[in-house]
Amino acid sequence: MTTLPSYSWRLAPDGLATRRQLRAAGLRPGGQEVVAQVERPRRRRGPLVAFLYRIELARPVRPMTPAKAAALAKANTARRTCPTCRRDAGYVIPTLLGMCVACHDFPEQRAA
Repeated sequence: MTTLPSYSWRLAPDGLATRRQLRAAGLRPGGQEVVAQVERPRRRRGPLVAFLYRIELARPVRPMTPAKAAALAKANTARRTCPTCRRDAGYVIPTLLGMCVACHDFPEQRAA
């Protein structure tokens, strides 16, 4: 097992980027291995670690197909639909509640 080179926050060399930085540039890692890591210190816990990839080996992001867009829209609609009243809440239903906030807070107003 080899150890990764580790850099302090904001001190990584040029040519390396995190997944988010690659995505912002319209790129993806493309199957390459992690080449280094950057650590951001925190006060009460261990440091935050972000893995770095080589920019020159990154590939373009695959375009969204109509089928993928339709599947994503269907999944997001399911996440917004309350299982109790079957209405679109307009927001993602909290998994902690398991129903929309209106059904949780006002059970007497639930649709029958």
